Amino acid sequence: MAAATDSSGAGKRAMAADVHGGGTERGLVSADGGQVTPEFLDLERELAVFLRRARANSGEMAREVHPDLEPSAYGLLVRLEESGQQRATELSAYFGVGKATMSRQLRALQELGLITREPDPADGRASLVRITDEGLDSFRRVRDARRGRYVQKLADWDRGEIAELARLLHQLNARFAA
Repeated sequence: MAAATDSSGAGKRAMAADVHGGGTERGLVSADGGQVTPEFLDLERELAVFLRRARANSGEMAREVHPDLEPSAYGLLVRLEESGQQRATELSAYFGVGKATMSRQLRALQELGLITREPDPADGRASLVRITDEGLDSFRRVRDARRGRYVQKLADWDRGEIAELARLLHQLNARFAA
């Protein structure tokens, strides 16, 4: 195994491989037998850090919207604000969660006064979920502050780099949704 002080990054990659149980004397091999290159190990490490920070950030934003709001429910507000009212089944499918999980999260949002349910005119048995005016005001205040932080943190980035990052993240999200 390469030394951790190796400035080429190989030491970090080898350590990451050992941590995840993928390192061997012959090279790095994935669970399906494919070759795991250093680029994939770098991606794995950076995504892990990014996701940890995103989860922490989501919790902070959720508490700013309402002190009792669960971090996972913040994403529901994002989706409803972007796409408008939707059925719970559509939200479940979009987020890839079960109906029971979605029902619990929507019930919590409704109890906090952040969403409401209205009969679906196309199907009286179903209901449409939408953000309340109070929920929308709180959500937009927090979202606008978050966007301001993005602009501030990336102020010295070239706009082309930001566009490329957005394009690549979209491509990654689409790949993992399939």
